[in-house]
Amino acid sequence: MPNKTIYVADDDLPVFQRAQELVGGNLSSTVVTALRHLINAEEGRLAGFDEVVLQVGRDGVRQVRFDGVLLGEWRDVGNEKVIEQRVYRSRKGKIVLHTHTALWKDYPTGPAAGDLTDWKYWRRMFGIGDRPWDWGDYTYEIFDKVGDLKELIPEVLYRKVDEVVSHPKIEDLDI
Repeated sequence: MPNKTIYVADDDLPVFQRAQELVGGNLSSTVVTALRHLINAEEGRLAGFDEVVLQVGRDGVRQVRFDGVLLGEWRDVGNEKVIEQRVYRSRKGKIVLHTHTALWKDYPTGPAAGDLTDWKYWRRMFGIGDRPWDWGDYTYEIFDKVGDLKELIPEVLYRKVDEVVSHPKIEDLDI
């Protein structure tokens, strides 16, 4: 088996020691484990995938995470509820549908909801910002193919997602 020598600065020794403790092996297996994680993450990034973190459950208090790419999104703000749907493709080729449904009757009111004169209240009300609607139900479903979504999402979103999956995002023309 070939040997490779790695020189480590004295200041970096605690990092190596802590990594070795976490992995529970020798230094060689620790380095290999770290390199595998790095290669996996970088190959995914180069292929256009990012880490996706989705809120799940009542009021989105839990989270799930995977490597994926956003294929399309849709939002309907109605009189009774807000529905948001996002469709992702996972790195392994699965299709992920993330749905958020928030009923206006459940909108937080009183002092906890905010001051009507504060612009942050209105940003929250109209769904502007990082976590615009922080109430309601968040669900996700995993499918093998885009066709499985046809009855679950609006036609306009389905057409967009189907188009993105069916054709390359950028087509190189040899002209």
